[in-house]
Amino acid sequence: MSGTIIKVSGPLVIAEGMADAKMADAVRLGKAGLLGEIVYMIGGQSTIQVYEETRGIGPGEPVVTTGAPLSVELGPGLLGTICDGIQRPLETVYAQAGDTVPRGIHLPALDRAQKWAFHPMVTVGDKVAAGDIIGTVQETDAISHKIMVPIGISGTVQEIHSGARTVEETVAVVRALHGNIHQLTMLQRWPVRMGRPYKRRVVPSGPLLSGRQGGDAMPSLVKGGTAAISAPSGSGKTAFLQTLAKRSDVDVVIYIGCGARGSEIADFIEAFEPLRNRTVLVASTTDLPAATQGASLHTGITIGEYYRDMGCAVLVIADSAFPPAFCGRAGAMICLGSDGRQGSLTVLEISHEQNNQEGAV
Repeated sequence: MSGTIIKVSGPLVIAEGMADAKMADAVRLGKAGLLGEIVYMIGGQSTIQVYEETRGIGPGEPVVTTGAPLSVELGPGLLGTICDGIQRPLETVYAQAGDTVPRGIHLPALDRAQKWAFHPMVTVGDKVAAGDIIGTVQETDAISHKIMVPIGISGTVQEIHSGARTVEETVAVVRALHGNIHQLTMLQRWPVRMGRPYKRRVVPSGPLLSGRQGGDAMPSLVKGGTAAISAPSGSGKTAFLQTLAKRSDVDVVIYIGCGARGSEIADFIEAFEPLRNRTVLVASTTDLPAATQGASLHTGITIGEYYRDMGCAVLVIADSAFPPAFCGRAGAMICLGSDGRQGSLTVLEISHEQNNQEGAV
């Protein structure tokens, strides 16, 4: 459905004719198709937070809802990528548009043309439910990517394929108990503000080893725990966490540069080039709108939860100018699925001295 812009005030836009939209729907605004999110509704009017520069749009331009909340794409090909806070693939953007991210550009986060060698782990007639592993893909030399039954789907496997497939091609067909047929692909989407489900939390069983003698002599961070480092600018916080990300004994590292300087992100990319086979970089530098910088925290933690659900030990490093917003999503969990696998999500945040929060450490 669509509405019409009636007011623009910086990053906030008010639109009318949106009675059939839903709270938190992602929308496209104006002729440029800027991405926004409904944050307040009353009657047929909606207040929209825009994730891009609103310069040039005005009353009378259309607003089109996507019918879904702000979400990320999940599947093979995430490791080694660099995206911004709304998961625009920055290397692809650079190849198509140069140094500046054009307003309204809409590119898939995962490569639709790349084929992955899918190895099935179920056979026709098997019963499957949400979280069950139906096959694997060797995403990098370090990570075997587990393809899981999406949340909300269960039933009997009617077809299972193998061999080279893109993320949008069907790898399995599942018939639900009520007769519905589900075509499963390697691509999933998940709302960034909603934590991914799991069976139950468990007590973290071991320390997260940093690879630094001083830190490991007195371990204070467990796999599945949370911690924060707070210090003024120029004190070496970012350099310390880059070293931690390189040497810690985890499977996957999600580095969120939220409100970071461009030079810091450039240094990180250069330092991590040999380790991109286990790293995802979410880069929201200071030149991006504040809303996009804030969204990067939710984007990064959602990607981390996805790899946690495979049974991986994940470290999320949030080099953030914003207060922590997702520490409750950290932990050691028994994942969905029949194999009882356990994954962990550890959150380590750098906060600027002025953003200290009680109990952050």
